[in-house]
Amino acid sequence: MEFRFNIVSDGSCDLPEQMTEENQIRVVHFLVSFDGETYQKEGIELKLDDFYQQMVDHPQRFPMTAAPSPEDYYQVFLDSARKGQDILCICISGKLSSSIQSAQIARQMLLEDYPDIHVEILDSLACTLMQGAFVLEACRLRNAGKTLTDAVTVMKALIPTGRILFTVGSLEYLQHGGRIGKVTSIAGSLLNVKPLITLENGEIHSSGIRRGRKNSLNGTIQLLTDYLKETHMTPGDYTILIGYGYDVKEADSFKKLALGKLREIYPDVPDIPVFHIGATIGVHAGPYSIGFGIVRRSDRI
Repeated sequence: MEFRFNIVSDGSCDLPEQMTEENQIRVVHFLVSFDGETYQKEGIELKLDDFYQQMVDHPQRFPMTAAPSPEDYYQVFLDSARKGQDILCICISGKLSSSIQSAQIARQMLLEDYPDIHVEILDSLACTLMQGAFVLEACRLRNAGKTLTDAVTVMKALIPTGRILFTVGSLEYLQHGGRIGKVTSIAGSLLNVKPLITLENGEIHSSGIRRGRKNSLNGTIQLLTDYLKETHMTPGDYTILIGYGYDVKEADSFKKLALGKLREIYPDVPDIPVFHIGATIGVHAGPYSIGFGIVRRSDRI
């Protein structure tokens, strides 16, 4: 099928390879390192299962990531430009990464040789599964035959509707990444306190705490139901994805728990797919992060 524009995203979108191939989404991958010297492309040179296993096996080794380079973006843009196709590039929040700056440089490089190609760089103000949901809504618009200009207008209207609602297994990774103070991290570990966290408009906010893992999982689901009530919408009005780090069995149980609680309120809740949280966010949230990415459906605006 010939589309009016192509979709590119950085690897923070955390959509599985099969899905990106089926939806013709080009992904520009982040790099991840455990020693600060050797960097590998997440999901390609370093599979996510191996990434999380290393985190679990070596809890005192804190991995780090590097954003894609302008050249990485340029090569992907070039493929579309040679076919005469415009490009919508959706990036992780510029408040969290320099990825969007690399994309902007690559656009300028491309336009020197392909001045007629329209390249729209969009800051999703999102990351991980919220960004993934955002990318899937771009696919919905592209598949409906929208022009790039019309699609961007709708996508910008969707940005304020997006949220990540999640919890983590340990405060240590957030503390190491400078998201919380060391004293708070130590106190949280001693008290078995688990934070509830919301990402909104590209920034992380505390949404409360719970004692113990079970309570934090229930609290994360409560964040979702509270948001739906606040917006006077139903789950069917949103693209909702579940993301997890290391423990797929816990993710499956979390999904069943979430669907059960949602269906007590909304009988016609659609299925919620479960995806791996990638290394880009996993390095900050740790191996036991779990939660939701949510964005309003583009056909419900």
